[in-house]
Amino acid sequence: MRNAFASMPDGIGPLYPVVDDVELLKRLLSLGVRTVQLRVKDPANPDLEQMIRDTVEAGKAHQAQVFINDHWQLALKAGAYGIHLGQDDLKTADLEAICDAGIRLGVSTRTTDELNYALSLCPSYVAIGHIFPTPTKKMPTPPQGVEALKKHLATVAGRCPTVAIGGIDISRAPDVWQTGVSAVAVVRAITQADDLPDTLREFGDLFTEEARYEGTK
Repeated sequence: MRNAFASMPDGIGPLYPVVDDVELLKRLLSLGVRTVQLRVKDPANPDLEQMIRDTVEAGKAHQAQVFINDHWQLALKAGAYGIHLGQDDLKTADLEAICDAGIRLGVSTRTTDELNYALSLCPSYVAIGHIFPTPTKKMPTPPQGVEALKKHLATVAGRCPTVAIGGIDISRAPDVWQTGVSAVAVVRAITQADDLPDTLREFGDLFTEEARYEGTK
């Protein structure tokens, strides 16, 4: 019987950029981001294997938590720190091999049923989304909003780290952070940033324990 996936004893995030560009990912790591995901949507990309190898090497060089989205075979081959899978990919991925290799697993969830299934796998973390409308990915379910996020976090009940994702920008981040989620995944807020170091500083100022409880004072 498969054991639980490798844990993340040092936590996750709190900022979790999701990008499709290896050079941007490397820059984020050089600027101190410790959790990041490479999400390349096109499986036919001729450079995909090299991109994953370069990403894994960069993560190791910076002692960072770098996850590879979807392409679990190549991530496994490259010795990735972590793999992130959606619900459909869970049906075909070799979860035993990923677990046996000590690679961390993050799982996307959109509904209560998907969340409960993900938790049954004992993953390294669960991602809950999409919280707000997002144009970066076609979604089969409506945005969940902050109140639904709170309910999902209660279901998780601290069994593993949690990541909120979907349409979260600097203006929406405080409300999401104050739900108690472990990390906040962002896409456009990073990929479209005019001043990347300044944007990271803004998020860093938001994602503190003091800021987490400001809304309850």
